[in-house]
Amino acid sequence: MRLKFKSTVLSVALLAGFAASATVQAQAKWEPTKPVEFIIPAGPGGGADQMARMIQGIISKNNLMKQSVIPVNKGAGAGAEGFLAIKEAKGDPNKIIITLSNLFTTPLATGVPFSWKDMTPVAMLALDQFVLWTNAEKPYKSAKEYIDAAKAAGAGKFKMGGTGSKQEDQIITVALEKSTGAKFTYVPFAGGGAVAVQLVGNHIDSSVNNPIEAVAQWRAGKLRAQCVFDTERMPYKEKITPTQSWNDVPTCKEVGVNTDYVMLRGIFMPPGVTQAQVDFYIDLFKKVRETPEWKKFMADGAFNQTFMTGKDFNSWLEKNAALHAQLMKEAGFLAK
Repeated sequence: MRLKFKSTVLSVALLAGFAASATVQAQAKWEPTKPVEFIIPAGPGGGADQMARMIQGIISKNNLMKQSVIPVNKGAGAGAEGFLAIKEAKGDPNKIIITLSNLFTTPLATGVPFSWKDMTPVAMLALDQFVLWTNAEKPYKSAKEYIDAAKAAGAGKFKMGGTGSKQEDQIITVALEKSTGAKFTYVPFAGGGAVAVQLVGNHIDSSVNNPIEAVAQWRAGKLRAQCVFDTERMPYKEKITPTQSWNDVPTCKEVGVNTDYVMLRGIFMPPGVTQAQVDFYIDLFKKVRETPEWKKFMADGAFNQTFMTGKDFNSWLEKNAALHAQLMKEAGFLAK
């Protein structure tokens, strides 16, 4: 009788173990059940838009997931439209968003009730650089020459184009003014693509576009890359123009313009999703990063290829939220 009881207990335990194992296995194998909406909190043609659409193409070409990815631009309100859409999609694992540093600046500048903590961090894909660009037809051979000309012209005579207001491009412009004494009229546009077109057309005098946003015009000889706002030169040594690689572009500090700033390119999900769902996308983006198309995109756009997930990414987000709060306060950009 005792033997039969023990046998029954063992059978129940084994069945419970198998059930628990099956549950864990099912959770680990989660994947999207319908097309994934890939929200871009910025306008068409800019760095975030280009990266999101490149990712869509890589996933499709390499059959990295069964469901399709559908990029959707929701850039209204300096990206608030996109961020609020993710915040409100609680528990929906079939929505993701690509973020830039307006993740931090938009709520500070607009007062929109949103924080990066209202979303679920997935991964930092890369950090993006900013370059001081001028029109190649103009005589400025260095960033210092350009800044000196802007100072000589007088406050507000030179126009600096950028994406949006009270966001990264304008933050850098203010930092540039503080470090050099030059004073620009800042002209906002919907995205980096529009900024590059305006600079080629001489409607503005300079921009602080990301490399990927102006590389086509640089390659075509229409724009001049004066300096990169980072502490080190970009590592990419393959020639983009007949005479220059990204590595040939000096840091702004090297040429007497002591300003630096890098920007997040990250992926988030709505709040309330499971770890298994987050893990699916982490694994997906690891696969994306291994493709030749991604590696070429990184080189063409001169990205800093830092990749983070989990606690490291959350720690980075905490620090950069505090940094942007300080920068926005110093620039006078906080909502009143």
